[in-house]
Amino acid sequence: MSAPHLPEHPDFLWRNPEPKSSYDAVIVGGGGHGLATAYFLAKNHGMTNIAVLEKGWLAGGNMARNTTIIRSNYLWDESAAIYEHALKLWEILPEELEYDFLFSQRGVMNLAHTLGDVRESMRRVGANKLNGVDAEWLDPQQVKELCPILNISDNIRYPVMGATYQPRAGIAKHDHVAWAFARKCDELGVDIIQNCEVTGFLKDGDRVVGVKTSRGTINTEKVGLCAAGHSSVLAEMAGFELPIQSHPLQALVSELHEPVHPTVVMSNHVHVYVSQAHKGELVMGAGVDSYNGYGQRGSFHVIEQQMAAAVELFPIFARAHVLRTWGGIVDTTLDASPIVGTTPVENMFVNCGWGTGGFKGTPAAGMTFAHTIATGAPHKLNAPFSLERFETGALIDEHGAAAVAH
Repeated sequence: MSAPHLPEHPDFLWRNPEPKSSYDAVIVGGGGHGLATAYFLAKNHGMTNIAVLEKGWLAGGNMARNTTIIRSNYLWDESAAIYEHALKLWEILPEELEYDFLFSQRGVMNLAHTLGDVRESMRRVGANKLNGVDAEWLDPQQVKELCPILNISDNIRYPVMGATYQPRAGIAKHDHVAWAFARKCDELGVDIIQNCEVTGFLKDGDRVVGVKTSRGTINTEKVGLCAAGHSSVLAEMAGFELPIQSHPLQALVSELHEPVHPTVVMSNHVHVYVSQAHKGELVMGAGVDSYNGYGQRGSFHVIEQQMAAAVELFPIFARAHVLRTWGGIVDTTLDASPIVGTTPVENMFVNCGWGTGGFKGTPAAGMTFAHTIATGAPHKLNAPFSLERFETGALIDEHGAAAVAH
């Protein structure tokens, strides 16, 4: 049974309207990417007769199920360009959206534990600098100075041999980001429709002309898919396949603590990443589960492994208590890079495959996807991330930069 719709009220951040019979464009997915796309469609392209459809509650999927890390230190030129643009947008969005979503540029460290890690890390620092991305290589002592609670002893299983560091990277409050975009979308006239599940599409030949939903049929000239792990399900409804797999990605938070962790630390080798939220929880994640699935929950063996890794790196955490765990459904491609562009169905566009990089890419994903929907052609930043690259072989292999997730 659908949840009741909230009445109109001036104290609400956005309206909860009934869906109209037709819109100029419909965005499927009311998470960060869907809301950002709608915002930039309205702001940059003057398209305000649009709807964002969310099958549950606004930002109740991956937007509320991530670890909020924002960085742009990816290896390849194409990835660095779109993620760096996202980071630059993150830096101006609090003022533009008139909402403090607690964007904290506390820096992100990626630890190196083997000589292979060191070589690959130094290569990435060099590539970042060539692309204008702030990046540094830190030796173990510099790592310790930046994060005093880290264990840099050489008596542990995987000693810290150094780290890459991006000073401008950091974290933001994910639900606040969603609320900021939603409020601005509503101010610009966008309809945000919750509890509205897409059940199919109307087509005229190879062209989409409408969306079937649990709240009736909506006619539209353009459809943008922003459904992350469920993108392949929607694509199948529309009659084409996407080269993505959906995996659970688990994370957890501890009880509240005094501020002890000044930055964000990631380790591909022992497979954990840790930051401390504004309220004081330790936020931890690891890699994606190896199996395909749609479970939004944790599992004991993954939690045990990521806590063991965290305690080895941060002995001070040994007596912290886990407060809650959860899982998100990430959509992963063969080259660990997103798909943002056109589809075999005319006037249907797709934004998916961000894997574990979805939150950090939110502003650039929204801006470039909005451009693609409005003009029918990709923006220069998302042009390399077309669906066709899996046929041409022009892959953008970011497994190294995204291996530990986030």
